[in-house]
Amino acid sequence: MATKHYLFPSDYMADPSVHVYNGKIYIYPSHDWESGAGEDDDGGHFQMKDYHVLTLSNPDEGEAEDQGMIFDVNEVPWAEKQLWDSDVVEKDGKYYYIFSGKGYDGVFRLGVAVADKPEGPFVPQPFPIRGSFSIDPCVFKDDDGSIYTYFGGLWGGQLQWWQPFEPGFEPIIGKHGDENGLTDMGSAPTRQHELFANPDMPALPSFVAKMSDDVLQFAEAPRRVVVIGEDGKPLKASDPHRFFEASWVFKKEGKYYFTYSTGDSHLLCYAVGDNPYGPFKYEGVILTPVVGWTTHHSIIEFKGKWYLFHHDSVPSEGKTWLRSLKVCELEWDENGKIKTIEGLD
Repeated sequence: MATKHYLFPSDYMADPSVHVYNGKIYIYPSHDWESGAGEDDDGGHFQMKDYHVLTLSNPDEGEAEDQGMIFDVNEVPWAEKQLWDSDVVEKDGKYYYIFSGKGYDGVFRLGVAVADKPEGPFVPQPFPIRGSFSIDPCVFKDDDGSIYTYFGGLWGGQLQWWQPFEPGFEPIIGKHGDENGLTDMGSAPTRQHELFANPDMPALPSFVAKMSDDVLQFAEAPRRVVVIGEDGKPLKASDPHRFFEASWVFKKEGKYYFTYSTGDSHLLCYAVGDNPYGPFKYEGVILTPVVGWTTHHSIIEFKGKWYLFHHDSVPSEGKTWLRSLKVCELEWDENGKIKTIEGLD
């Protein structure tokens, strides 16, 4: 029977970013807790205030071990609260922890913390990445050593604040400026279905930017990550398989796999491209809905097998802000497509 079990029953962890360092699996999750904040569509009940790192020797059995806290929000000068999704990349023996946090101006941005070991300690930089916005960074290191950060999440993740003007559709102009030529659309109706009444509007995409050599800044203005359908056109806003949040990118047999959560349609989907920037052609569903709100995830190969790491809210009896880490074996069919996993099994 394929692997499927919870990884860390002793605490609520979510949004796992997973990598293999020194022959061991390292899991970098966000850390849920019962803050008492009211539940709302903008994620105000997700009040994560610190990060931990977990390690795992065998994903087929056993629990992950907590290697301790990486840092908390009080150590990040620019962030006030809500340390959301994060990811790690190694370069030249150093480890760069890229995370999302909400500043004192109420805007989500991305920051960087640096360590000499994958378990830390990580030291946060005093300022966020210039030109960064929104949430959910995925940091992908290509075979040539180039490093790319994919990011973005709608609704509470504020991605819809920072979309380029689409000809024929009048954007809502907001209060924040941006040097990358993007339009901040402000906080008044911000949900995708409210912002664009036309269901044939292309879905709002995530973004990607190549990182600088020191992995502390974007080396370029962020570019849109376009997912196209069978008709060769971008998926529409009304398509239940369009991007919402939680990018994760991996490479297999020379192809780039862009995987993501669809948010309110509660699916994990994937699309495939020929380069890190895309476009990516939609291929299918990885995971059907689970208990709780949308699930974040990561996918790795370890000792010849593929694994999907994600979360659900079964142990907390459906509390969407108290989530638990889970691992499932990922399998491929005879045509090279990912087999769909049933989330409620």
